[in-house]
Amino acid sequence: MNIAIGADHGGFQLKLILLEYITKLGHSILDLGTNSSEPVDYPDYARAVANVLIDGRAERGILLCGSGVGACIAANKFPGIRAAICHDTFSAHQGVEDDDMNVLCLGARVVGPELAKDIVHTFLHAKFSGAERHVRRLGKVEKIEKEYMKE
Repeated sequence: MNIAIGADHGGFQLKLILLEYITKLGHSILDLGTNSSEPVDYPDYARAVANVLIDGRAERGILLCGSGVGACIAANKFPGIRAAICHDTFSAHQGVEDDDMNVLCLGARVVGPELAKDIVHTFLHAKFSGAERHVRRLGKVEKIEKEYMKE
């Protein structure tokens, strides 16, 4: 699977750890930055990851910032992006299975490296159930998104 990953300065160190881990899992990675711990703005990395998913160059995305909140808010502004903060494995698989989540957001100041690896592993191995109720609910979400998009 192609995975797009982006982080601001708060998530940079955890991103380095996850790059190595995801590679060992056998996935391809598009590293969209940042490339240091110098202060940068999380919306820029949310945009980069969202654009790669929208363009079809990756199936899933991972965003890292200090809390996960800012990156998640920014990512969800893009059509077709279903981002969620997951600081536990249940949310990581349930978010994919029920809600077809395509971007995992992690707070690098909230979870440690080992828990982050477990969450990423769970996220990458989860599959959308396709259950009728979940498809129906996602259709309603997409309808809301389209209602508020400016032509």
